[in-house]
Amino acid sequence: MRHFYQKLFVILLIALIALTGLTAKGCKEKGEADTTETVVAATPAPAVEEAHGEYYGRFFILHSNDVHGALEGYAKMAALKKSYLEKDAEVIVIDNGDYTQGNPYVSISKGFSAVEMMNAVGYDFVGLGNHEFDFGYPQLAENMKKANFKVLCANVFHPDGTTIFEPYAIYETKQGAKIGIFDLETPESQTKVNPALIKGLKFPADQAMYDVAQKVVDELKAKGVDLVLCIAHLGINDESRPNTSLDLLANVKGIDFLIDGHSHSVFSGYEGLPMQQTGTKFENIGVIELDSKTGAVIDYHLEKCENLPDDPEVKALSDKIMGEIDSVYGAKFAETKVDLIGEKAIVRGQETNLGDLVSDAMLWSILSDPSALAVPVENVVAITNGGGIRASLKAGDLSMKDINTVLPFGNTLTVIYVTGVELREALEASTFSLPGILGGYPQTAGINMTINTKKEYAKRAETYPESTYYGPATIRRVKINSINGKPWTPFSVYAVVTNNFLAAGGDTYYAFKAATSQFDTSIPLDEVVMNYITQALGGVVDERYAEPQGRTRIIK
Repeated sequence: MRHFYQKLFVILLIALIALTGLTAKGCKEKGEADTTETVVAATPAPAVEEAHGEYYGRFFILHSNDVHGALEGYAKMAALKKSYLEKDAEVIVIDNGDYTQGNPYVSISKGFSAVEMMNAVGYDFVGLGNHEFDFGYPQLAENMKKANFKVLCANVFHPDGTTIFEPYAIYETKQGAKIGIFDLETPESQTKVNPALIKGLKFPADQAMYDVAQKVVDELKAKGVDLVLCIAHLGINDESRPNTSLDLLANVKGIDFLIDGHSHSVFSGYEGLPMQQTGTKFENIGVIELDSKTGAVIDYHLEKCENLPDDPEVKALSDKIMGEIDSVYGAKFAETKVDLIGEKAIVRGQETNLGDLVSDAMLWSILSDPSALAVPVENVVAITNGGGIRASLKAGDLSMKDINTVLPFGNTLTVIYVTGVELREALEASTFSLPGILGGYPQTAGINMTINTKKEYAKRAETYPESTYYGPATIRRVKINSINGKPWTPFSVYAVVTNNFLAAGGDTYYAFKAATSQFDTSIPLDEVVMNYITQALGGVVDERYAEPQGRTRIIK
């Protein structure tokens, strides 16, 4: 028994010593050295490596252009962005213009629904297209107050010389690369937008635009950016020269990559140049991969949207916006027995049956009560621009949404008074590009004319004031055969029923802006056409519009 108690005492003593050492170690002052000896050391847990996705450390830019109201495409962009983020990529999203106009889904909200959709996707930087000004600069500025993204524009100026939005931004990646981003708007905005809606704003063109761009590039380089990215709404069409993206890259040094728009082209790299454009209405989404440390371009390509899934939350928002419009504007009000042609490549280069229908409706609207006119009815004609007709219509039911899609700009019916000389000048100027296409191409009623494209257009030495277009020095190509079946005379006064865009000198119609007298009826053009179809045509566009009426003959 005594040996038992001796053994128990030794065990208790050892336990007390161990307990005392642990307590003393736990109570040491901060910074005091630990002199206790650890008898048994625990095995350290193995280090756990942090798991990363396959795109960890990689930086991507996703981009869109010329969406023109295709709200359903934003769910594709959101899903693609999310797929990169889920694989640990760093991603930013960019658009370079023409998102706030194109169909009723955006035009009825005066462009705000596009901003709402881009907020939902999480766009980071957005530039401007000419159609962002279609509802006027004040409306544009109001829309952008609600944007969660940075709006850029380097070459549109207030009268005091300041830019209407910030000219550029610098984005620094997580691994330290600095990307300088700046936007250039097409100078064609000054003639493709109703001049009354952008009064006072300056759109430098040609060399003046190059100078603005070079100044921005030099400033970004001076701030130490690794890559200069231009988001340019300029395009590559010959009709836009010398203000295309190709002209820009030929005249401005230091642009490392260019995201293009405006011409609705599809390319990834163009004639060996570092540039990309996705088409229109979310045909594609552009993808650019940059080195996150150096900013160097690693790769770029286009993703076909039809192959991409939808983000459910963003799709729910677009469905909601589109559904509300469809419920109000989607009901049938009339029908057409024939296909009505409004494709860009056709309606901007020749007479079409839809052009005849629209111009007939304009003429009918004014002649329904000619008492306000200062000329006899035989001197009244109608002209609308082919570029203002934005879609074709298939045979079948017609809704308000269909007509608003064809005529989305909210233009109003206007009457101007011009002499026969001024009328012929306007027609010569608006057909100068034939046989190429031009937004100013005249769709007419009451005018029978011949255009001889074998004769060279004789342009003046200087452009029209505040325009990129050159008026005719002499009239060579257009012959007015008759006005409402009677001879055209140069010094007679004619009433031209047109839209307020052309009356203000839009497109090539400076001769209309210079007219001494005009009045605006304030009747929207889409309402004019709907009234004509229901009242004059009895609700049916029939075989009389199966083909163009033969009002314009083009000699090629």
